[in-house]
Amino acid sequence: MFALVVRFDLHDEDAALAFDALVARTAPGIRDLEPGTLVYATHGVEGDPLARVFYEVYADRAAFEAHEQQPHVKAFLTERGQYLASTRVEFLTDGPAKGLPDGARG
Repeated sequence: MFALVVRFDLHDEDAALAFDALVARTAPGIRDLEPGTLVYATHGVEGDPLARVFYEVYADRAAFEAHEQQPHVKAFLTERGQYLASTRVEFLTDGPAKGLPDGARG
């Protein structure tokens, strides 16, 4: 199991709308073409309309690295920067969980 949480803080409302559209274009490729991506959940933050949080769980580090090499993900990584005021990435360790496949706890 390999998991991470990413927080994106966006420049302004226009940037937030454009970022959300970019995520909407990227998500189908992740869902349909990445069997090693077990969970890819994107969220807004209550009370902070310019923040987004992604929770990502991969079968293993190799699945994460394969995710990063996908054309739809490379396009996302290239385009997202123009919308961001800051980014914070936290890699997670195993812990008790519900809802994740056996062997994928984090």
